[in-house]
Amino acid sequence: MISVKELKNPHVVRRDLLASLVVFLVALPLCVGVAVASGVPAELGLVTGIVGGIVVGLLPGSKLQVSGPAAGLTVLVYEAVTEFGLATLGPIVLAAGLLQVVMGFARFGRWFRAISVSVVQGMLAGIGLVIVLGQLYAMADTAQPDTALAKLAGLPGLAAEIVTDTEAMTAFGLGAGTVAVLLIWPKLPARVRIVPAPLAAVGLATAVAALAGLRPMVADVNGLLHAIDLPGAAEFGNLANVAVIGTVLAFALIASAESLFSAAAIDRMHDGPRTNYNKELVAQGVGNTICGALGALPMTAVIVRSAANVQAGATTALSRVAHGVWLLLFAALLPAAIGIIPLASLAGILVHAGCKLVPWKEFGPLWREHRGEAVLLAVTALAIVVTNLFEGVVLGLLLAVVKSAWETSHVQLSTRELTGGRVVVTLTGNATFLRLPRILEQLEKLPQDQPIELDLTGLRHLDHACRVALENWARRHNHAEIEPVTIRR
Repeated sequence: MISVKELKNPHVVRRDLLASLVVFLVALPLCVGVAVASGVPAELGLVTGIVGGIVVGLLPGSKLQVSGPAAGLTVLVYEAVTEFGLATLGPIVLAAGLLQVVMGFARFGRWFRAISVSVVQGMLAGIGLVIVLGQLYAMADTAQPDTALAKLAGLPGLAAEIVTDTEAMTAFGLGAGTVAVLLIWPKLPARVRIVPAPLAAVGLATAVAALAGLRPMVADVNGLLHAIDLPGAAEFGNLANVAVIGTVLAFALIASAESLFSAAAIDRMHDGPRTNYNKELVAQGVGNTICGALGALPMTAVIVRSAANVQAGATTALSRVAHGVWLLLFAALLPAAIGIIPLASLAGILVHAGCKLVPWKEFGPLWREHRGEAVLLAVTALAIVVTNLFEGVVLGLLLAVVKSAWETSHVQLSTRELTGGRVVVTLTGNATFLRLPRILEQLEKLPQDQPIELDLTGLRHLDHACRVALENWARRHNHAEIEPVTIRR
């Protein structure tokens, strides 16, 4: 929230307003690009950016984090719109927002910090790969296949079309030029980098297309109010569909995880007040509830805009609120400006954003130092590409739980023989079903013609499966006229 004391300081106000302009220039092309890639009208991306700036910006949680439509939800939104229709997107986002509010008041925000980092990185990497595969087709103004595997298989055909079709080659050139500008821009002098890279890339591509007389595909712009479609009772009735409920859960969980992980990253970039995770979760939920009521895209905290906000010198929430005001003024006064931007250029921005979601540099060291975490990351990412976002993330979470259980269920088995021939077998550590094969293999090697005592007093944990298995082994072990196995707990 913005305090009155902060607004009375002209130095703070001036600095934060300047920072808000930087964030606005970064957010504008991303709002439009994410909307187009999600298969919805471009204006709806601006609506979400406006709500994320003005509404969420005024709520407590994080002072410097900036919210809006995110590339991380592009795949899920596209799937939802394709399967259930654009009219159902609003109720899905609204329900997901209400769920986030409930989770925030129930103090679930801190639990998102317990999600395996490798699963989150794998989720973002999988999303990034799917975005890149889809937007390569958009860069050539070509229809993309429905599934990620089909997009991957169609790349040779896409390359052939770019080489042989003049229009596809022209569009792809604009998209590739956009990516090139984004890569080169950080290396240019500081006075040039005053203009944010995404805005410069889109502006240059638009100028080249206009000056060269090119006619690439552009967004269909009808105005902000025309794009807003308030959902009705029939659309809300779709929430009874099991598949829609699954999508709501996916929206809420993934948007929450992305927002709170972004908050953790932004907190490391500044020395100001730390994020209150539960309040931030409520704020994100309120924002998504309003976006859903307006039929707009879902929102998350966006690391690109948030980092730009911090780097521009912002110290209060005024910068993120003001950036929402600039988006509103642009959408109200200059909506036609969106209609001259080549879609191939917006696709180039998304390709660049998708590549940045994949942790290329971090994977090598992770593989060398924590191979299990690297496998978890890779499996989650590939599962998202092969199946879909929800199933891939669920698989990653399940694998993380199994990996954690396996690593914590260490158990040691030792044997010693006492005078008189009695064998004492001692188990220590944590005995779970994951270690049963190893435990039973060692027990079955024991002699069957000597009395055995099984000492379980050193176990910190013995689960039901292990207890039953050990009792069954004790009953059947001695088949001769020997004293039966005794178990000491």
